[in-house]
Amino acid sequence: MNDAQVLLDEGAIDRALTDIAERIVSANGGGADLCFVGIQRGGVPLAHRLAARIEAATGIQAPVGILDITLYRDDIGAHPVPQVGPTQISFPITGKGVVLVDDVLYTGRTVRAALDELTDFGRPKRVWLAVLVERPGRELPIQADFVGARLEAGPDESIEVRLRERGGEDQVVRLRRG
Repeated sequence: MNDAQVLLDEGAIDRALTDIAERIVSANGGGADLCFVGIQRGGVPLAHRLAARIEAATGIQAPVGILDITLYRDDIGAHPVPQVGPTQISFPITGKGVVLVDDVLYTGRTVRAALDELTDFGRPKRVWLAVLVERPGRELPIQADFVGARLEAGPDESIEVRLRERGGEDQVVRLRRG
């Protein structure tokens, strides 16, 4: 891949996350009974950032969990040796408002797998989907409740979210495959 074009810089990402956090609080009527579950990899640091913003705004500390959807993917047989990361949800989700967090919503297949796995941990009162970036190309009827930015990308392009927690600087880039 080459030809990286920066679409969102650190400031734009920060503003998008602040906006998402404010909309989550508004939709939930505050921060009570909320928990966050970040989808491995990019959704995890974003879930922590959103929870921190909501704690700063409301004083309520929402727990954050980690979900690895590798074994729930519908294409698991397409990969010779799946790399499974940790799933860590050490709090009850039954009856709670769960904010499922990912970095990019594209086909919807990752979210479908995450919803399947999430039900193994209980029955939430409500599940919201928060994504930093939404791009066209849905293959399943899934849409985000909270979106930081809607970005265009063609079939020969990908959107990559780079985060400081993963060793880079905060930015969203469009890459042309080739």
